[in-house]
Amino acid sequence: MRVIDTKSKQFEKNFSRLISSKRSQSVSKVKLVNQIINNIKKKGDKALFVYSKKYDKVNINKKNIKISNSEVNKIIKNLNNDVKKAINVAYKRIYQFHKNQAMTGYVFKDKIGNQLSYKYRSLNSIGIYVPGGTASYPSTLLMNAIPAIVAGVKNIYAALPCPEGKINPGVLYAAKKCKINSLFRVGGAQAIAALAYGTESIPKVDKIVGPGNIFVATAKKEVFGSVGIDMVAGPSEITVVADQTCNPEWTAIDLLSQAEHDVLSQSILITKNKKFGDHVRQIINEYLKYLPRNKIASKSIKNYGAIIIAKNNKEIVRIVDRIAPEHLEIKVKNPETIEKKISNAGSIFLGKYSPEAIGDYIAGTNHVLPTSGSARFSSGLSVSDFYKKTSIIKCSKSGIEKIGQLAINLAEYEGLTAHALSIQKRLGD
Repeated sequence: MRVIDTKSKQFEKNFSRLISSKRSQSVSKVKLVNQIINNIKKKGDKALFVYSKKYDKVNINKKNIKISNSEVNKIIKNLNNDVKKAINVAYKRIYQFHKNQAMTGYVFKDKIGNQLSYKYRSLNSIGIYVPGGTASYPSTLLMNAIPAIVAGVKNIYAALPCPEGKINPGVLYAAKKCKINSLFRVGGAQAIAALAYGTESIPKVDKIVGPGNIFVATAKKEVFGSVGIDMVAGPSEITVVADQTCNPEWTAIDLLSQAEHDVLSQSILITKNKKFGDHVRQIINEYLKYLPRNKIASKSIKNYGAIIIAKNNKEIVRIVDRIAPEHLEIKVKNPETIEKKISNAGSIFLGKYSPEAIGDYIAGTNHVLPTSGSARFSSGLSVSDFYKKTSIIKCSKSGIEKIGQLAINLAEYEGLTAHALSIQKRLGD
């Protein structure tokens, strides 16, 4: 794990290289993804079934593409009760947090008789993509479905890739808890295309949410415009601000909690104490020998991890804002003194008893967050992502007479004659 010191003359060069490192899984997949999308648009289910057999090694047809309620009940029957309890509690906490984000709109009346209002309408339908295989998580479904439920979305569908026919029982239990309308055993770019354009078996939705691999992310980019998307999320990342008052072992494990996600994940420690940073690095190396996903974590730490030695809190704030991390842990004495100065972070965890992992599962906040520096201009998934906002204008006769001429002046200045005339006719010739 590289060490970068702000006192070094090479700091700016090394830091810029760190935060701008290209963390993409391979060369562009756009050509292949567009081929898949176009085939789904043209051939519908037929193409969907072919791609499922080719990429997921599963035979699906019109009869079994949808996971039946009886199948769900059978699969979740033997799910560990502790896991069921955890999902139940997570659902409750996530719902309680997000219900406070519900929006009602407002009405504004000016002094000249005009009424302006802003109305929120929930989307009619959404599709949730839940990754399959080793990255199939019940928490992903909860985090994407619950804000939509709070917003009042009536039709919620989920695409659940089932590689070699395997279905994650925890995901099914979470889906049942969320009362998902339909579950489809499809994945990859073909699932995104099916949700975006519809097939004989899968309905077209208004918006697609949920994470996925490079093919899924690329497909979401390509269909955007025909359908809404939440974001194009990159590999997971964490930045930890800590000092010698913090437990170095806890700090090391927190960094590894993101490194084990993906070889492209990024884990960064910022500290003013080099001795503490060296200790954390030593512990990381020890844990890497025993973690089940040590090969993934090792590549992540080696290629994209770093320990940054800063001089003071002002420098720490500046560095964090340039990274704009997905997850930020601040584990120093009086963490609020640093937090209140931070502008760019997806989610912030304060104090030594607030590990990022608690936010992934059961704290109640959403774990679908901006990555790759996009926290500079975007936010995590919320209830507002499942609303359309509509402005409504109702002018009175006296109201348009009072402000109409000003609008005409602007229209004529911009050279839009019909605009000016449409107002002028209401004022009288």
